[in-house]
Amino acid sequence: MAALNAERKFLNGLKNMKSIILLILHFSCGLQHIIASSVLNINDLASMDRPFFDDISSRNISAVVDETAILRCRVKNKGNRTVSWMRKRDLHILTTNIYTYTGDQRFSVIHPSNSDDWDLKIEYAQARDSGIYECQVNTEPKINLAIILEITAEKELRERSSGKVYFDSKARAKILGSTEIHVKRDSTIALACSVNIHASSVLWYHGSAIVDFDSLRGGISLETEKTDIGTTSRLMLTRASLRDSGNYTCVPNAAMPASVRVHVLTGEQPAAMQTSIASATDVSIVIIIACLIISDILLIRVLNLTQRLTVHRSLS
Repeated sequence: MAALNAERKFLNGLKNMKSIILLILHFSCGLQHIIASSVLNINDLASMDRPFFDDISSRNISAVVDETAILRCRVKNKGNRTVSWMRKRDLHILTTNIYTYTGDQRFSVIHPSNSDDWDLKIEYAQARDSGIYECQVNTEPKINLAIILEITAEKELRERSSGKVYFDSKARAKILGSTEIHVKRDSTIALACSVNIHASSVLWYHGSAIVDFDSLRGGISLETEKTDIGTTSRLMLTRASLRDSGNYTCVPNAAMPASVRVHVLTGEQPAAMQTSIASATDVSIVIIIACLIISDILLIRVLNLTQRLTVHRSLS
């Protein structure tokens, strides 16, 4: 009789323990889901508030000598950030928001009230104004949009507009290798494109900005080679980081461009997400392992008790 009472008590305790284990597992999964969802929502909100360029205008602008050239720049979600225009050849800041920081009065910003437009206007444009200009937003990291301006004589521009100087539609660049590249962090990104004509120049873009060989990042090199059938351009970036991910475009002069997408693999989530989700995952794993161990111990005890009861009944 005492043995039967002990068996009932133990089985009741086992049922209670099983309920507790299921409750712990359910709570752990729910907690992990809540933490992961919260982190994702915070990251989504942060990315929504981040400024970006509404890149709807051409990045190659042609204008006639002594006329007005306008370089378009539309910034969404500007907030309290600053929009600046910089001339690339001498790194001169021409404007900041609506203010002009150059003695050349031909430069100014067109910014209609309550608009997203921050266009650079150059009056009485001259051949010396040709070159690369960057529209920049002082985010962290900084984002920029490069515009190539070419000032030509009226006759030359008219010839281009009539199609006499435009490149043949068959002239185009081609990415050598896959157009989707995956590289490990801290390794070297090697990109190459071939052009089926002898292009006078080849530029590389990362997103909407020209790859800057003089940036603080360093480790960027470009090699352009003329071959019998055309031109080959090779871009190399050492010590790859997550910021190097994105779309790269090979833009040859007088030929159609080609793009390749680079994915830098870090083996981890973005910083905020990684810390929170990883810690929640670790806790969940520990809880699950503990529950499995407890279940195994209880199962062994049940088996032992069952054997004892069987022996006891057979002796009785």
